[in-house]
Amino acid sequence: MIHSTAIIDPRATLHPSVNVGPYSIIGPDVVVGADTIIESHVVIKGPTTIGARNHIFQFSSIGEATPDLKYHGEPTTLTIGDDNVIRESVTIHRGTVQDRGDTYIGNSNLIMCYVHIGHDSVVRNNTILVNNTALAGHVVVDDWAILSGYTLVHQFCKIGAHSFSGMGTAIGKDVPAYVTVSGSPAEARTINAEGLRRRGFSESTLSNLRRAFKLIYRQGLTLDVAMERLSTMTTETPEILPLIESLEASERGIVR
Repeated sequence: MIHSTAIIDPRATLHPSVNVGPYSIIGPDVVVGADTIIESHVVIKGPTTIGARNHIFQFSSIGEATPDLKYHGEPTTLTIGDDNVIRESVTIHRGTVQDRGDTYIGNSNLIMCYVHIGHDSVVRNNTILVNNTALAGHVVVDDWAILSGYTLVHQFCKIGAHSFSGMGTAIGKDVPAYVTVSGSPAEARTINAEGLRRRGFSESTLSNLRRAFKLIYRQGLTLDVAMERLSTMTTETPEILPLIESLEASERGIVR
């Protein structure tokens, strides 16, 4: 299961079912879970913990130290959950002690070619990061978000659940849950209706989420007033709660 040309540090811990391809290098303090496949020419540095059934493709660099100038060699970490697909030439850096100290990737994410995930970022579950997407440090990407190719995300931004960015979007503020953004700089366009429909959201729920979007973006209301009105809709449409929570959590302000 481990190719003869692979270099595995004796201080790494690999489940017996792990498959490691030619010329890959796995350093000390790396833990890899069951049935994970590591293709050829992958470099994994620790401290890094990788869960079960992940598939990491060739030329990826996983768990390297961040180039952030405030990092001075402290023993920070990278944590990757289960069932992720990490395609060719992805780079994922460990955290910094000035923030979480850990970069975190959850479960069932598709991370496509040339994606970069910077230090202390959090990518939760079931996301898709399309080719050449780049997350600066301290970014949070919530469940089911899709970032199209060449999306750039400024440090400390939060990307809400079920949101969507168009190709080449430059995101400098927080993206609320369900919202589609595009452009450079990013602007809010509509809700991610097609993605929500594919995930089983009903047409009545989509209609109410469109109303919620208009309250925030089309009626000239302050955000506080819009959120008050949104709170009255949660009984009929509890799916609005993630939208309200993403607005409440925003520290950089939201994409307009």
